Amino acid sequence: MSLIALGGVIGAGLFVGSGVVIGSTGPAAVISFLIAGVLTILIMRMLTEMTVARPALGSFYAYAREALGERAGFVVGWLYWYFFVIVVAIEAVAGGKLVQLWLPELPLWAVSLVLLTTLALTNLVSARSYGEFEYWFSSIKVAAIVVFLFLGAIAVLGWWPDSPGGLGNLTAHGGFAPHGVAAVLVAVVPCVGFYTGAEIVTIAAAESAEPRRAVANAMKSIILRVVAFYVLSVLVVVAVLPWNSPAIEVSPYAAVLQALKIPGAGTIMNVIVLTAVLSCLNSALYTSSRMLFALTRRGDAPRGLTRLSRSGVPRRALLAGTVVGYLSVIAAYVSPEVIFAFLVNSYGAVALFVYLIIAVSQVRLRKRLGPDGESQLTLRMWLFPWLSYLTIALMVVVIAAMAVLPETRSQFWLSLVTLAVVLVGYEIRRRKGAPQPG
Repeated sequence: MSLIALGGVIGAGLFVGSGVVIGSTGPAAVISFLIAGVLTILIMRMLTEMTVARPALGSFYAYAREALGERAGFVVGWLYWYFFVIVVAIEAVAGGKLVQLWLPELPLWAVSLVLLTTLALTNLVSARSYGEFEYWFSSIKVAAIVVFLFLGAIAVLGWWPDSPGGLGNLTAHGGFAPHGVAAVLVAVVPCVGFYTGAEIVTIAAAESAEPRRAVANAMKSIILRVVAFYVLSVLVVVAVLPWNSPAIEVSPYAAVLQALKIPGAGTIMNVIVLTAVLSCLNSALYTSSRMLFALTRRGDAPRGLTRLSRSGVPRRALLAGTVVGYLSVIAAYVSPEVIFAFLVNSYGAVALFVYLIIAVSQVRLRKRLGPDGESQLTLRMWLFPWLSYLTIALMVVVIAAMAVLPETRSQFWLSLVTLAVVLVGYEIRRRKGAPQPG
């Protein structure tokens, strides 16, 4: 369960996307990742409280439905499904491009189809098959980060050959925050997106032998580890190299390894990034299918997707996500600048909307418990209700920042289009009348 949570969070965002944040923020990107990490920890603590108290199919979809009504449940379920279906497409395209580095003669659409089909087939076998693949994918990623941090620490201490050591790069090139405090706060927005995926463990909990214990143990340790991995990795990058090195924006990990003159650094990082991409693709296929299956159980999705295989896999729900994901891959091939660009931008703020609904749901459900119910909770949100209110306020600030920042404004407004489409879908479903839940 811990490695499943790691698999959902540690993706190409860490190995590649963090370089963009460093380029726009400077060494203070460490602070941006730390702030975003703390916010993610608070959201996950709220979600874990609800999951441990009452494990449910669909996790926060079920909690939103109970706390805020059928409309909120419908919205959060379909938004989350849409988010991960687009992730399926993005990761399949990214994986295809990486494979093309070694096999340039193969067309991108064909490579993406092979990757998508292979992982879809593993998910079709059983939930255990998904978990085993994710275990190995995540193990490789974690091992790579640990080795990277070890080598980086040696370089910073000055023990690596030809390495000056020290932390001079943190302030030597325009200061710790060369673009100002505002840039540090602005960078929190994409950093929150990099942490998205930790909540997958609460969805997988429904298929574990002991969901309460499993999710509690995983969440207690995993978030702090993920934050440490991100924050320490970024710290190593900006300590070993000047933050404005062009190579950092391309691939910060590869840039550090090349600076340390590690043989084959580029190839090593390409393999690791491909592993991270496949891991996220694997998790996205699993998560989208389980959320769609949960939607069917409450009449919020077609009942034809409800059937389970003998091994307990919602195959039709999984294939639905796979087909939509691959149609998006075709869009990336046929119309990369219009259709695929729209899809990528239209999911940018969706995860933040889901996180906000999770936080509001926790407050509503906790208040309904009363003193007697609260006393029976085995895992609680810290400093309730004030820290919960603060978390909600911070999420609102992050979403509002997306709406006004030039870099994220288009993503915010197109994500609102996605939200509007889902709301229209709910009205259609409500007027037709939903079938009785299964």
